[in-house]
Amino acid sequence: MEDIIIIGGGVCGCSLLYELSQYDLKTLLIEKKSDIGAGTTKANSAIAHAGYDPEPNTKMAKYNVDGNKMIEILCANLDIAYKKIGSLVIGFDDTDRKSIEKLLDKGKKNGVPDIRIVEKDELFKMEPNISKDAVCALYAPSAGIISPWELASAQAECAVEGGAKIELETEVLSIKKEKDFWTVQTNQGDFKAKYIVNAAGVNSDSISQMVEPQFFNITPKSGEYFLLDTTENGIVNKVIFPCPSALGKGILVSPTVHGNIIVGPDSKTVEKDDTECTIKGLQTVRQGALRTVPSINLRASIRNFAGIRADAGLEDFIVGESKTAEGFFNIAAIKSPGLTSAPAIAKDIAQMLLAKIDAKPNPNFVSKRKIKRFKYMSGAERAQTIKENPHYGTIVCRCETVTEGEIIDALHRPVPPRSLDAVKRRVTAGMGRCQGGFCAPRVLEIMSRELKIKQTDIPLDEKGAYIVTGRTKKESGG
Repeated sequence: MEDIIIIGGGVCGCSLLYELSQYDLKTLLIEKKSDIGAGTTKANSAIAHAGYDPEPNTKMAKYNVDGNKMIEILCANLDIAYKKIGSLVIGFDDTDRKSIEKLLDKGKKNGVPDIRIVEKDELFKMEPNISKDAVCALYAPSAGIISPWELASAQAECAVEGGAKIELETEVLSIKKEKDFWTVQTNQGDFKAKYIVNAAGVNSDSISQMVEPQFFNITPKSGEYFLLDTTENGIVNKVIFPCPSALGKGILVSPTVHGNIIVGPDSKTVEKDDTECTIKGLQTVRQGALRTVPSINLRASIRNFAGIRADAGLEDFIVGESKTAEGFFNIAAIKSPGLTSAPAIAKDIAQMLLAKIDAKPNPNFVSKRKIKRFKYMSGAERAQTIKENPHYGTIVCRCETVTEGEIIDALHRPVPPRSLDAVKRRVTAGMGRCQGGFCAPRVLEIMSRELKIKQTDIPLDEKGAYIVTGRTKKESGG
């Protein structure tokens, strides 16, 4: 019997697991995919939004601004890639200026620090490659860029190290209330808990409907992106937005924490598992990017991808206890700025649960971690690291300068990666220009050796997407 079961291993579920790990509770996170952070969390704009876009006095506004502050602290404590670079919303005419003035007013009401309008001269000093047609911009210094999947995995790892549990490849089939506890039936057996938190992303409506009357419906929205090679790094220094529209914040152009440039997304309604990129969608992204940054070289794209957002057609998040099913909580309809808001949502839900549970502090709570990243070490640090562990002397991923030692360490962390893409999300091996063309075979060898499994049993991402099916020729001398 668990105290709390969290359904969904995206950034919201993992943030809550980490928040609750501060207390002496039996907490279990259930995720149907083979890794945490493998849904919406792995494919988004990777922005820590400042908080000027949500309507004042909404949960979204509060969680966005609070989450922005919390993320900076979390990233420092958990050694998560993060940079506070600021954002600019670009205006091209008087109509855009009025929109920017409205955003400024909302930002001030929401408590966004140091937000202001910059005029043309200052704008071009900040961003020389912005379109010469720009006349002004809204500047929010508190916006940042982050590794979103790392925010999920870092919190999950610390939570598990502190005593929490995670069950992957575990799909919820039904939920029933029996006296004072819940039974969650899954493809891996039944789990029981006193409280349930639904953080299932695009499937949160389906989970909710298992226990309460339907009151929201998720309409998945797809957003397509270009990821540009590091050769384009420096084309912009801040997160660049156009003025927002009814479809969202618009096509952004932004640096990433890994030195690339990300461009996107568009917005269209899709099925819940449709992550297809289309010519039409990418053309929309291209046109939007060229409007704000005309000199951007989209031919430097090393990958196109699409992410799914959980849109319920509402102006606010759904966060809190069900009105009809006591002990069942929702974290639902979490669209942008969901990534930024996740830590603040987690803190709020945790307080709601602690009001019902008498929990003492967890003496084993893990509040900090430190990750070795060979790419960013000095020469002296590299030499010392290799001396301590010779595996750090072997470069596996040339594009991203990732060593065998880093991959081995990731495979033995509290939430080990089970697929090639999961390793990529942990240590960036395969994220560079060749997209794993050079390092993937070597990563498979290391995974097979360290996890003691056959290479034919290691998928690209989910089960069924296998890379190796068998030998094509005999070993020499065989």
